[in-house]
Amino acid sequence: MAPRRESRERALGLCYEREARAITADQLLDDLPAAPDAYAEQLLRGVEAYEPELDGLLREYSEHWAVERMPAVDRAVLRLGCFELAHEPGVPTAVVISEAVELAKQYSTENSGRFVNGLLARIPEQVRAPA
Repeated sequence: MAPRRESRERALGLCYEREARAITADQLLDDLPAAPDAYAEQLLRGVEAYEPELDGLLREYSEHWAVERMPAVDRAVLRLGCFELAHEPGVPTAVVISEAVELAKQYSTENSGRFVNGLLARIPEQVRAPA
């Protein structure tokens, strides 16, 4: 089994490709030469299944940013982070946010890490029970 960090990285690429090609997760997975690991697939399918909810959270907490106008990689990272925060309660909040920030820094713009951190840090209070 791949480490979760690698799964998230793979899921980011898959989510980005699914949106860019305007296809379903099933269509994307059918086209792949090798299946992703189980957690990457779970993230991809979760983002697809809950995309309206995830985008709603992003709209609610992003100030002056339309989800559709965000850089595509940022949008994919944010959807992944939102999905894990809202639907993967076993993953610690700090881990979700830290991993999302690292992906944004590695694959997106110079300011994406700060943007992702600021936005995702506001979401757990709504989607997670207080510790």
